[in-house]
Amino acid sequence: AIFAPGFSADCLETLEELSIRGRESFEEAGGKDFAYLPCLNDGPAGVAMLERLLARELEGWTRRG
Repeated sequence: AIFAPGFSADCLETLEELSIRGRESFEEAGGKDFAYLPCLNDGPAGVAMLERLLARELEGWTRRG
């Protein structure tokens, strides 16, 4: 499996270089079972985690109400 731990959100770089080119390189080298793990923004659990993290880290910096 391949993933981009430095990216919390996917972009052209992660999608094109890792998912597409990475798959091609893997298969050309004889790999059989390629798996691309999407970035955190790809699913509701990851987005919810990012939302909680940002809310906690920004507490005191933003006004509510």
